Parts: sequence; structure tokens; C-alpha cells
Amino acid sequence: MKFTIVGAGSSYTPELLEEMAARKEQLPVKEIVLYDINEKRLDIMTGFCRRYAKHLGLDVTITSTLDLDTALYGAAFVDTQIRVGGNKQRVVDEKIPLKYGLVGQETTGAGGMMKAFRTIPVMLNVARRMEELSPDGWIINYTNPTGLVTEAVTKNTKAHIAGFCSGGIFPKMWAKESMGISYDRVQYDYVGLNHMNFISNITIDGRPITEEEFNKLAEANDSVNPEISRLLGVLTSPYLQWYYQTTERVQGVLNAPQTRGEYVQELEKEVYAAYADENNCEKPAALAKRGGGGYSEVAMNFVNAVYNNTDTEMVVNVPNQGAVSFLPDQAVVEIPCLVNKRGMAPIHVAHVPPMCWGLISAVKNYEMLAVDAAVEGDVRKMKWALLAHPLVREYDLVEKLVPELLEANKEFLPQFHLK
Repeated sequence: MKFTIVGAGSSYTPELLEEMAARKEQLPVKEIVLYDINEKRLDIMTGFCRRYAKHLGLDVTITSTLDLDTALYGAAFVDTQIRVGGNKQRVVDEKIPLKYGLVGQETTGAGGMMKAFRTIPVMLNVARRMEELSPDGWIINYTNPTGLVTEAVTKNTKAHIAGFCSGGIFPKMWAKESMGISYDRVQYDYVGLNHMNFISNITIDGRPITEEEFNKLAEANDSVNPEISRLLGVLTSPYLQWYYQTTERVQGVLNAPQTRGEYVQELEKEVYAAYADENNCEKPAALAKRGGGGYSEVAMNFVNAVYNNTDTEMVVNVPNQGAVSFLPDQAVVEIPCLVNKRGMAPIHVAHVPPMCWGLISAVKNYEMLAVDAAVEGDVRKMKWALLAHPLVREYDLVEKLVPELLEANKEFLPQFHLK
């Protein structure tokens, strides 16, 4: 099996190797190809991954390349984890909306839209090269915002893509953390969009959880006030903090000494210094502060399900195709699917908690408009998308934001033909 990592300079890359080593009997990965456009980071990561693979007892050939076609040719699986513009542009995404008292965040609101605009053309190129060079291969996408990226690829190419986020296993992680319960004992209904989802009908060993157990899970999600989950009667994605606690969260960021993007920029210097140490063959301790835990486990669950044709229920970003009755068929949603060698079959969502319909619909409306704007380079649709977004919505703000966001990102937006 050839496994390619696009955006291999990401600090998360070694976690994929760790998961491969844990599953080496089931997944005979023989070749890992690391691809990135940043040669310095790629060289550091290649050296570390070779040391780390040896440390893990993972018998695999690791090569690196700056040529995308070489990386993609014949790959069975391609993990995509790119950040167009790097964390420098992430900080721009955060700070411009904050000037107007709006959420400045990397995957939602006006900043999240700009990340999508920079990323979608690059991911469409990856997908179109996959069509030519590895038509049977799978893109495992972790590039944010993964829902919008997956929708753009599925609407505009024939490449096989599965859009993932570790959020699909968060309730299992919360149960393990708060009650010491193994993942396989916890089941639930899960519906929504990436970073906009709700978890209900939670069971342990097939029985409904008690109120006490629900409260423990709600408190384990330390990003959202547990009183909100108690009021709704469902668990929420951590990102619902931006919708249900908007004023508080925006003020908190404004009062903070630095944005999350600025913090990550500093943290990655520490992480990469450890990776560059030729005597080091273990993951840096600082990586735990980076966030995003669990994604390699989800990625390899998918690889195992497809490669070994093992029926596996997983939360995936996929075209709706009737699974969520009030959303269009082409709309990409984040819901449970049955995964095996045939791909992903969305599982019909029988019940959507009624207090969640409106927010899911509004954000999906924004996402579909934003995808079209990103693909077409259409400023008018960009404005439509922001007017539709619950976290922006106001005409005067949209008219101020749009020229400033486009100017700050113009080197990354060839589709908009900006001068």
C-alpha cells in the first residue's frame, strides 16, 4: 500500500505513523510519501519520521517530494492536511473580523470563509490530479474547513474523497475521560455540519444514559457552557461556543494577549525545534498543546474499513443524498455512514432535535454559497454568503469586510482576478 501525506510539513504527521504502527498487522503500508511545498519543513519532517518509524518498529519506506504528481501517482490513500497561507494568514482571518466585533476564527464566520477561499482551488487541483494519477485512490481530507472543501471537491470532480474531523468521536472521548468507558460501549445519534453538530440519543452498552452521566459528558466538553447542553438536552460540538456564547467569546479573544493563531505560531517553533533534533525520535511534549487530538485514529479507521472491507460506522462529511430531510441532496453534511470497500453510505437521520434545525439550515445556506463563490471567484456570491451567515449577517458590515478580506488575501485568490 502506498500512503501519501499532502501537507506533510504539518506537525500532526507523526501521529499518522503512530496509528499505522498500532495497526501494522491489518494495514500493510509499505511506502509513505511525504509531500509539501515548504522544503525546509519537509526535510525536517522526513528525517524525524524515519527516526520515529524505526522507534515504533514500523517497517516502511519513507520518501519525500516537492512534486505533487509524484506524490499522488498510484497512491491508495492520500491524507490531505494543508494550510494555504500558513498560520500567518490564520492570524489575518482572526483579526479582521475582530475589528468589527465579529467572531475571528479559522473555520467559521468571515475568517473561516477566507480559509475556504484560499484552500478550495488548491484542493480542487489535488482532486483533479488524483482523477488522472490514482483514480481508484481515496483522499482522506483533514484540511479545514473540511465540510466546505469536501463539498467543493464532490461537486466539481469525480475524485473519491472522505471529509473528516475528530469531532465525530468526541462523545466517546468525553465518556472515556469522565467515566473511564471504552469507545465501543458508547453510541449516539449525530447530525449537522462540520463544527456545527449535535449529539443525542446517547447510550452506554445499549441503555439510555442517566441524567448524571449526561451531565458528566456535558462538563467534559469544556468549550461550551454545560448549562447549554442541559437546556437543549443534547451535546454540542465545541464550536457551538461561537454561536451560543458569541458576545462572551468575542470579548474573551479581544481581551487575550494574542489570538489562537499567534499562539500556534509560537508553539510550532518549539515543536519543530524538537523535530529537527537529530537525536530525538519521540513526539515533542509540546504537540499535546496543539489541539486536534484523535484525527489520526479516525483516518486509520477509514483506511482499515476500506482496505479490509470491514463494515464500520463512522461520522463522515458526505453529500446528503436525502439523509437529512430538510437539506439539499448535494449539500455536504457530517453524519454517520457505513464505510467499507464500496465507500461510504450515509445513514438516514431519523430524528433531528427541533431546536437545531434552524442553525444547521442557516449555516448550510452560507456554506453552499461560499463554496460557489470560492470556485467561481464571485464577489457577489461572497457577499450573499456573509449575509446568510448567522455570525455576520449585517449589510453594512459585509460591505466593509469584503474589500478588506479580499485585499488581505489577494496573493492566494487567483480565482478572483484581483489586481
